[in-house]
Amino acid sequence: MRKKTKLIHGGISGDPLTGAVSVPIYQVSTYKQEGIGGHKGFEYSRTGNPTRLALEELIKDLECGKAGFAFGSGMAAITAVMMLFNSGDHILLTDDVYGGTYRVMSKVLNRFGIDSTFVDTSSLENIEKEIKPNTKAIYIETPTNPLLKITDIASASEIAKKHHLLTIVDNTFSTPYWQQPLNLGADIVLHSATKYLGGHSDVVAGLVVVNSDKLAEELHFIQNSTGGVLGPHDSWLLMRGIKTLGVRMEEHEASTRRIVQFLQEYPAVKKVYYPGLESHPNHDIAKKQSGGFGGMVSFDVGSEEKADTLLRNLQYFTLAESLGAVESLISVPAKMTHASIPPERRAELGITDGLVRISVGLEDVDDLIEDLEQALNK
Repeated sequence: MRKKTKLIHGGISGDPLTGAVSVPIYQVSTYKQEGIGGHKGFEYSRTGNPTRLALEELIKDLECGKAGFAFGSGMAAITAVMMLFNSGDHILLTDDVYGGTYRVMSKVLNRFGIDSTFVDTSSLENIEKEIKPNTKAIYIETPTNPLLKITDIASASEIAKKHHLLTIVDNTFSTPYWQQPLNLGADIVLHSATKYLGGHSDVVAGLVVVNSDKLAEELHFIQNSTGGVLGPHDSWLLMRGIKTLGVRMEEHEASTRRIVQFLQEYPAVKKVYYPGLESHPNHDIAKKQSGGFGGMVSFDVGSEEKADTLLRNLQYFTLAESLGAVESLISVPAKMTHASIPPERRAELGITDGLVRISVGLEDVDDLIEDLEQALNK
């Protein structure tokens, strides 16, 4: 089954009871049992819900894994995955991860004895150097948020296997349409499904897929025990969004390539970050492990003042903390998505006050370029 077909016919298709072509919203909390333990596969909706199951089966198929899990947000998904580990364990993470990931590791999970180190995983040498005797996993974001750095998933997974570690990949930016980390050797892949998978700014969700029955059993136990599950209506919305993922991702990328070309040629833009550029670090790796380069681009206008002027004068880019939607969104990571990272750490990473991140939507790309041009001119 090819990718676009799998988006529509993967997982559980339709409803055999009624013939409905869309999986129904099972808005129910509990299920009748004919006798103690005599249920029809469902007993309580925290443990399992038919609509959520259909979504979990779909993302499992799309990511080519053993089992899928749907959570109430991307951060709930990340937290559940980190609960696979114990007090005293150490996790190695990509350095410029999403600010929420940094925050939960450095401000919350550290209270429970889970240690973390943030390194530039785009250089494999850094991974090898930072592995400790108590390291249990390598957590990779690729492309990263917001500098779009690329890590070689297959090579990082080989290093992890050599040291008996798990490889976890945040695949939010690429989506399974462009990149499938489990096929490259990763053990766990996760998504903030709020973004491209939902695609319409109307649902908050997180998804996880694992590559083994053992991890599936452990993560289901954690999901059922802690209860951060996705509701049936949001599960249905997410499945609806995923059906158009292929056409959306292709359109996002086509428009982004034209915007990147414009930004490169515009004198007021100091630097452009986009994996599709041949000059982008590890471009060849991105080309090898992904089917596309995505709809995210970051660029530096030089100062906070210039970034503020740009934001004030845009018409079609919405200032908002999210990405991957049909409408084009814009943000200043240092003040928004990565504000939880200390200023000195942001400076080390290159997340300047003049760095602007845009998520290219589905508007006419000529309107978007004209909008950027008139705002940059001011």
